[in-house]
Amino acid sequence: MDTMKILLGMTVALLLAAIIVSWQGMKTGVKNTSSDELARLEKQIKELQHEQDKLAIERQTQLLRNAPAAAPTESSNFAEIEAMKAQMEESKAAVAKMEAEKSQRDAKLADSEELLLDQRNIEQTDGELRRARMISEALLIGRVREFVEDAQFGGFVTLDVLMPEQVQPGTILAIRRKTGILGILKVSEVAADGAIANPQAGFGPIQPKVGDELILPPQY
Repeated sequence: MDTMKILLGMTVALLLAAIIVSWQGMKTGVKNTSSDELARLEKQIKELQHEQDKLAIERQTQLLRNAPAAAPTESSNFAEIEAMKAQMEESKAAVAKMEAEKSQRDAKLADSEELLLDQRNIEQTDGELRRARMISEALLIGRVREFVEDAQFGGFVTLDVLMPEQVQPGTILAIRRKTGILGILKVSEVAADGAIANPQAGFGPIQPKVGDELILPPQY
């Protein structure tokens, strides 16, 4: 295909040169040449010039298409390799960090499980320790707002209720202080701003204080 285009271009160029020479000769050497003949030759010259320009443009386009892509320079190759190395090192560091964190979590979990097992084993032979743990882990229901002494009826306690859904008339609450039970209360009245409870038998000599915690008595 390219060879044919080259031959065609050469033919067009030769024809163009011949017509130009003929036209110039007729124009300068033959004075009796008709104007129609001169116009015909001039038109042919323009058409051949246009065809020659078109072939030249197609040839240049074909050369550009067939030109090999520029090879990457040594410096660009080096930069790409270094960037890939840096990414690999970052990935390795991230994986190492994740593995270290996982090892730490596993070690802490193993220690926690071991402590829990030790605690359960001790509680099997030590009822008081088990009782103290259950009291400390019991859900906080409210707090003592005020203790009102009454010599005739034994007094009563006003409560700040933190979990209203757990408190109603007749609910039994225990007063928790640290890991021990100070005494037992029975709720007698419930209002929007709190509740009133009465000490039950065996309350003990220690009186409740403002801020004492109220829980549901654990089932030992």
